[in-house]
Amino acid sequence: MKLISYFNPTDEQDHLAILHDNRIYNMHELDWRLPGNMQLFLYAWDDVIETALEFNRLIMEGSVKHVRPKPLEEVQLMAPVPQPTSCRDGYAFRQHVEAARRNRKVEMIPEFDQYPVFYFTNHNSIQGPGNVVCMPDHFQKLDFELEAAVVICRSGRNIAAEVADTYIGGYMIMNDMSARVLQMEEMKLNLGPAKGKDFSTVIGPMLVTADELEPFNIPSKEGHTGNAYNLEMKCWVNGKQVSQGNMGDMDWTFAEIIERASYGVNLNPGDVIGSGTVGTGCFLELNGTGKLNDPNYEEQWLQDGDVVEMEITGLGKLSNTIVRDESDFSLLELKKNINP
Repeated sequence: MKLISYFNPTDEQDHLAILHDNRIYNMHELDWRLPGNMQLFLYAWDDVIETALEFNRLIMEGSVKHVRPKPLEEVQLMAPVPQPTSCRDGYAFRQHVEAARRNRKVEMIPEFDQYPVFYFTNHNSIQGPGNVVCMPDHFQKLDFELEAAVVICRSGRNIAAEVADTYIGGYMIMNDMSARVLQMEEMKLNLGPAKGKDFSTVIGPMLVTADELEPFNIPSKEGHTGNAYNLEMKCWVNGKQVSQGNMGDMDWTFAEIIERASYGVNLNPGDVIGSGTVGTGCFLELNGTGKLNDPNYEEQWLQDGDVVEMEITGLGKLSNTIVRDESDFSLLELKKNINP
């Protein structure tokens, strides 16, 4: 089942719909007992998911006549989970970690293979397709990051990896936007990332439930537990492909990340968890590899007006345009130069 959230300017609220064949079927119109937005749907998951899946089956058969669908292009798409209760981002692709460390001329650390890690980012800066508004300092090495993400649909604590996939409501594309100069500066203090990340994290364009991905299911890597999927991941900037990977290359599964994230902590419906960047999935890695091979390699970073498109097999295509904010306020100019 493919689910989208859209904004209705008439009542100024977000609404939930099933997507099929580029047409949307409002969930609340299908059955008044079904929740009208994603937040309520996730909280009521066990009570409503079977009914929603049955309506999805009927829609695919052409048997739903009591709801008039709208063309997808006529609605204002939002993030599939417009108001996450939290947002964590993992570090699951060994290829990306190895390349990033190699490019910095440091050794791969054994801890990567011992346990999955994640950081918290700003769940109030989650957005969907459309403009990504950036401040002047964000354009100091502005970067995309090609990732996948899941959303939690059941409350749980100390969730074992063996059962953690049942806590996943669905999968979506994530673009973990990064302002690299801000990020690199603050992380010299061994704390972060913070301001280099918290201005925008993009998810969308839809949330896809696990049943849709069954044909792509593959074994997880040796020694790991949880679902894995053979899904191609690609990114284009201004129509030129810059990145390609596969979700099946995740070394740590979402199930294992959930196991660690839930240790001594309650996970809640609406919590979003990202995979971390796929190999070749950002300019930081691509530029580093390019300069390692050729000292004259010309770095590329996102600029005002750039169009970033990401696609993952089965999860749709996510498009955003980079837009410069009208403000000229700069954090970097506020730095103090005080010698102790």
